[in-house]
Amino acid sequence: MAEIDQPAALYGLMAEFTDATDLTRAATTVYADGYRQIDAFTPAPVHGLAEAMGYDDRRVQKFTFTGGLLGMIGGFGLCYWTMAIDYPLNIGGRPLNSWPAFIIPTFETTILLAALLTAGSMLVLNGLPQLYHPVFNVGAFRATASSTGFFLCIESTDPKFDLARTRALLEGLHPKAISEVDA
Repeated sequence: MAEIDQPAALYGLMAEFTDATDLTRAATTVYADGYRQIDAFTPAPVHGLAEAMGYDDRRVQKFTFTGGLLGMIGGFGLCYWTMAIDYPLNIGGRPLNSWPAFIIPTFETTILLAALLTAGSMLVLNGLPQLYHPVFNVGAFRATASSTGFFLCIESTDPKFDLARTRALLEGLHPKAISEVDA
């Protein structure tokens, strides 16, 4: 019995642009047209691109604040517990809860936990490590994404996605090339 070749599932449409300004303009247009399942790929950070695509996620900042707060409480608590409860030494009549001496360890644990929670939450929320992504199937993406390529991908899971209509929208933005991305 011969196997029938099934067409590859479509992940979306990807357009390549010449520079960051064209990409940001295209992302703004695509978002304004109602598409929400979009992603951009650039070789370097592009100021304003995330906002152009409607991203205003601030969860990493909340994790950073939480880590800093927990680090501050933990650092001060550790200093207080060791000096006033676990091993109290009254030297020269000084108070056991000498908060000026606790400032440096408290500051260091604040920075440490804030940095660890920032890095960890960034990796988890970005879905990293991600060893495979369907955009790697596009030859132009593999060739230039990390050096000179500016790409905008509209995913086929978007409720507004229609292959012909989406292609026409992307063609109206004057990209260098448009590619179908196989899943």
